[in-house]
Amino acid sequence: MVQYRRVLLKLSGEVLTGGSPSGIDAATIKRISGEIQQVAQLGVQICLVVGGGNIFRGVSGADQGIERTTGDHMGMLATLINALALQSTLESMDLPTRVLSAIPAPLICEPYIRRRAIRHLERGRIVIFAAGTGNPYFTTDTAAALRASEMECDLLLKGTKVDGIYSADPRIHPDATRYTSVTYKDVLKNDLKVMDMAAFSLAKENNIPIAVFSIQTPGALVDVVSGSGHYTLVHS
Repeated sequence: MVQYRRVLLKLSGEVLTGGSPSGIDAATIKRISGEIQQVAQLGVQICLVVGGGNIFRGVSGADQGIERTTGDHMGMLATLINALALQSTLESMDLPTRVLSAIPAPLICEPYIRRRAIRHLERGRIVIFAAGTGNPYFTTDTAAALRASEMECDLLLKGTKVDGIYSADPRIHPDATRYTSVTYKDVLKNDLKVMDMAAFSLAKENNIPIAVFSIQTPGALVDVVSGSGHYTLVHS
């Protein structure tokens, strides 16, 4: 039984590599699209924000001598590539999908307009938000929190490589404690790494719960939307 009417799924670009150093792994994107399909079939309205780190990172570009603002714009275009790949895969599964970009690219997708995005969701279409917020110096985590707020989502899902929030990095500290539920206050008090502060503040201000789970675990997305499985819920 689903607990949410409308959700936003945030995916990092690195998730799409399937373990490769960079690029898009066809098997991985097909598996994730299959899980999105299952959520849509439950009657849940779902939208997505995807990062571009598998192709280009603005911050790393600065290390290569690329001016930060230019690098961030390049990173936004990388998210558009990933969004188009997801759209193509989802539509191959007969799922109506729309890509809305914060940077206008009218020949390949629609511009981001809030009312249009909501209308697509209400008509049962999957909406993928590309190009972050359209502004440099803001991460796609912040874009996810912003779009979740604008879409009036009931839950912000963050798909990561681990099955929740831990007291320390479990890959380095095997004895780290995994939280099943924490408050916004706990996150700030214990300096837990959920999202960057701009993103976290937006979610907190708009009282949008955040579910952190492992997107690499088959079936995890559907489980979280159904209120089961392994994940950490951040709430008020």
